[in-house]
Amino acid sequence: MKMAKLETKGIVKHFAHESHKLMALGGVDLKVEDGDFVCLVGPSGCGKSTFLRIVAGLETPDEGEILFDGKPVTTTGPERIMVFQEGALFPWLRVQDNVEFGLKMAGIPKEERAQISKRYLDMMQLTKFANSFTYQLSTGMRQRVAIARALVMDPDVLLMDEPFAALDAQTRDLLLVEMQLIWEKTKKTILFVTHNVAEAAVLGTKVAIFSNRPSKIKKLVPVDFKRPRTPEDENLLGLQQEILSELRPEVKKSK
Repeated sequence: MKMAKLETKGIVKHFAHESHKLMALGGVDLKVEDGDFVCLVGPSGCGKSTFLRIVAGLETPDEGEILFDGKPVTTTGPERIMVFQEGALFPWLRVQDNVEFGLKMAGIPKEERAQISKRYLDMMQLTKFANSFTYQLSTGMRQRVAIARALVMDPDVLLMDEPFAALDAQTRDLLLVEMQLIWEKTKKTILFVTHNVAEAAVLGTKVAIFSNRPSKIKKLVPVDFKRPRTPEDENLLGLQQEILSELRPEVKKSK
């Protein structure tokens, strides 16, 4: 049997809430194969981002374990890189320096850094903005920089926490197509948190639907439509309806 690239077993997480403990994650089990693009959807506040942070090693679960290539991981590591909703870039650095920051920290020589970053600046259509400061860019362009910065580190798993949530619809639709092309070029394993069902249907090879708190994965829906897909693709409507019919009762419980 093929070993999963990433596996979470019984992930439980509590938070302190008004002097008592609130269980956010109630035992999340998920198997992610090498090269999967798994979109995580669920009611607002159900703990999807917390789960992603646990997988990244930025938070510790109260119970359960995370296996990477069959081995337990408990801290952050270069094989799992996170892209945040707001990009978390350094405004005092130029685009190229932002993209190369992790490589610089890893002690990669300057010429080699430039060579590596060039590939991803090209891929994200940022080459002509390489010497711009990030504060001079639109929100969509800044997210491209954040994705390029993650990709230059060549992680096995890319963890993306609602990276398109702050974008206007036009920019988001453009990046949805580009993200599929990047995934096909790089063959990365991706975990992608989104509130947007259409986004999940467009991007995912699988959609993991979270229940209301204490959250578990209610259903894992495989997606098998040819790419590139767009949100207007009528073939995806049945899939979106299937995801929504699983989500609606969970959203009602959360009210």
